[in-house]
Amino acid sequence: MALPKRRHSRSRTRKRRSHDALTAPGISTCAECGEPKVPHRICSSCGMYKGRSVYSMDAEIE
Repeated sequence: MALPKRRHSRSRTRKRRSHDALTAPGISTCAECGEPKVPHRICSSCGMYKGRSVYSMDAEIE
C-alpha cells in the first residue's frame, strides 16, 4: 500500500478542508400556517404541501 513520502503542509491541508464546513439548512415559511419548514417538504404542523393537504393532522397515531 502506498504511503506519502512527505507530510502535507498546513496550508495545503486547510485548502483541502475549506469545503468541509457545515451549512445551516434553508428554512422557509409555510404558506398555509406560517410555521417554519424545510423547503420541498410537507409542513409538520399543518400537513400541507404546494397548497394541498397531503397528511391529515387529525388522524390518531396508534
